[in-house]
Amino acid sequence: MSARPDRTPLPRGFYDRPVLTVAPDLLGRTLVRRTPEGPIELRITEVEAYEGQADPGSHAYRGRTPRNASMFGPPGHAYVYFIYGMWFSLNLVCGPEGRASGVLLRAGEITVGADLATKRRLSARNPRELAKGPARLATALDVDRTLDGTDLCAGPDSPLSVLTGTPTPPDLVSNGPRTGVGGDGAHHLYRFWITDDPTVSPYRAHAPRRRST
Repeated sequence: MSARPDRTPLPRGFYDRPVLTVAPDLLGRTLVRRTPEGPIELRITEVEAYEGQADPGSHAYRGRTPRNASMFGPPGHAYVYFIYGMWFSLNLVCGPEGRASGVLLRAGEITVGADLATKRRLSARNPRELAKGPARLATALDVDRTLDGTDLCAGPDSPLSVLTGTPTPPDLVSNGPRTGVGGDGAHHLYRFWITDDPTVSPYRAHAPRRRST
């Protein structure tokens, strides 16, 4: 019989480390989203790291803006952005404060509140697809820009927090290039996932968007 996941909240010091250390260490952790209808919990299975101004693939590569301000810290906060005029994505900010970096949550397994997630993800064909991809994850957990800057370490009253969960052993972690990232950041091996987990999203190389004529 396997042990139950550890319910201890991750401290701020967990996030106050280099992003390439934090990213794989998030796999297997438990993300808690507290909503008015009840809690939703997700076991994190896939992430991507972004190194801020040192990373051409990062939103913070060209410096601080009103949109990416949360990415500059303090560590242990959420950075939520809107993309393609349609979807939200959830990132966890890493330290140190003032040096932008964060981990995009790409996929996970809904372990609590699947009924609530399903109401928001009616197109999911099965439970494995509820949070398979960053936009699906944010939709299933009812994440939008109102949660940008949320303190993940503020305690049980916070709408978002991360528990210790069951960390994934390093030998069960795979990594490769990030999905959909083009240009000079395309080949960074900053995507990490739990090997062979069915909730992990498929890799897709960057495809330039066609401009309308």
